[in-house]
Formats: sequence, structure tokens, C-alpha cells
Amino acid sequence: MTTAGADTPLTRLALFGTSADPPTRGHRALLEGLLGLFPQVVTWASDNPLKQHGAPLEVRTALLEALVGAIADPRLSLEPQLSSPWAVETLERARARWPQRELVFVVGSDLAGQIPRWKRADALLRSCRLGIARREGWPLETADLEQLRGLGATLDLLPLAIPPSASSRIRERPDPAQVPSELWPVLLQHNLYGLSEP
Repeated sequence: MTTAGADTPLTRLALFGTSADPPTRGHRALLEGLLGLFPQVVTWASDNPLKQHGAPLEVRTALLEALVGAIADPRLSLEPQLSSPWAVETLERARARWPQRELVFVVGSDLAGQIPRWKRADALLRSCRLGIARREGWPLETADLEQLRGLGATLDLLPLAIPPSASSRIRERPDPAQVPSELWPVLLQHNLYGLSEP
């Protein structure tokens, strides 16, 4: 049982890691949406062991930094030191950095079914809340949610609707319209993803 006021929204910290390969309009919408729900949001780029990446981590971090800079909200920060291929390690780093905060690890609905296969998924899910943002085109399956709860997850289904843009689709079929305009200087400098400025 918690004391009255101990679980106020002011204690909550949203953690959103992404491969940012590249960041899309969907990433921007999610970060802005999280700022409407949480008093503080942190993000970082990481290597996903289940994916082949189109750009090195330091370049993807620069892309995400450009996006965070354009959103320009002091409650949003880029925290590259949280980056790890393993979400459970990221969470351990976040717990050490913010021991008094209630950590909410945020994923898109497209990842809900993958989490049970993540390294030490049960340890991850027992040590934070799991916030799930619905992405258009990736409906949440009841069986996935029940499996997560069975592993110890405390779920927050976030009241957000994220547009269906996906980094993988941009890598397969370059579409400048899906890329936030603030990313173009970095994209063009590194000649990434076969994109040319619209």
C-alpha cells in the first residue's frame, strides 16, 4: 500500500529508446505525445540486436538529437548513456540515475509481442511500468498483453495514436515526407537511406 500522494504523476519518468534508423514523423508524434502525459521524458538511440541498422549508432544519435532539439522542450532530454542493445541494462542504468522516480518504459504496440523474447524480459517487466503507445497499423493483441502480465508487467496503455510511419519502410522505400525536416542536415551530410531533400 502506498501513502497518499506517493504515486503522483510528478514522480513519473518516461523512458523511450529507439533505433532511430531514421527517426520518423511517428517518433516526433510519440515524443510530443509523451510530453503531454509525463513531467519528464528521456530518449536515446540504441542498437537493436533483432535488426540490421542502416547507419552507425553515433549517426542515429545525431539524428535523434536534431529531433529533440527541434521539439525544444526542457522536459525532454537525449540521454545517450542509457543506450544498450538490452533493455534490461538500460533500465538498470536509469534506475541508478533516477532512484526516486517511477520509471515507465515506453514501447510502440508493434513491439508488444516481441518483449517476452527480450533478454531477461521478466526482470525488466518487474522493475518498471510498461507504457504501450498504439501505432496505427499495429493493433494490440489481447494474448500479447496477457503474456506480458504473466511475466510480471504492470501495463499502462497510453492514450496516444501514433501515425503509421516506420523507419524500416523508409529504408526500403525512401519517402522524404515521412522524415521530420530538422533531420535533413544530418541526413544529407552522411548521405543516408537513399533520401534526397524534398
